[in-house]
Amino acid sequence: MIKKLILGILAVGVILIAGLLIVIAMQPDDLKVSRSATFNAPPAAAFEQVNDFHKWDAWSPWAKIDPTMKVNYAGAPSGVGAIYTWAGTGEAGEGKMTITKSHPTEHVGIDLEFIKPFASTNVTDFTFKPNGDKTDVTWTMSGKKNFVMKAFCLVVDIDAAIGADFERGLAQLKPIVESSVK
Repeated sequence: MIKKLILGILAVGVILIAGLLIVIAMQPDDLKVSRSATFNAPPAAAFEQVNDFHKWDAWSPWAKIDPTMKVNYAGAPSGVGAIYTWAGTGEAGEGKMTITKSHPTEHVGIDLEFIKPFASTNVTDFTFKPNGDKTDVTWTMSGKKNFVMKAFCLVVDIDAAIGADFERGLAQLKPIVESSVK
């Protein structure tokens, strides 16, 4: 009797785990997070801040998240070929960004590689669209979700979490850009 009960519990456990694995595997492969803000400045002013990693510490939502974080710059001073690496012991994790596209006043494309806490690669794009005497700035990150990221996304709303960081970064970037043209 006890043997049948234990086998029944194990069978239910196996079915639940198999079901969860199927649900995880069936999650969408694509990841995309995007946020926009309007700045009272021309596109060139916003582009200048994003195209130079040396200027990111003033507005990046992650710049001060980990006081022990080590940052290094390599490659070109700005634009295509500029590299920014970071390694922290806390929330910041570890990773590398490389500017791969730089179209003055229009677009900055960045290859983003997370090493810790989760290894992944994504593409980050900043676009700058004139809107009268203002600029619509859009920050987008896209990539593919691996199995672990799919499972993580079942319990964490990545769009809300990363989107909140993008909103904070754009809000911190806005006064810097707007004050640069006064």
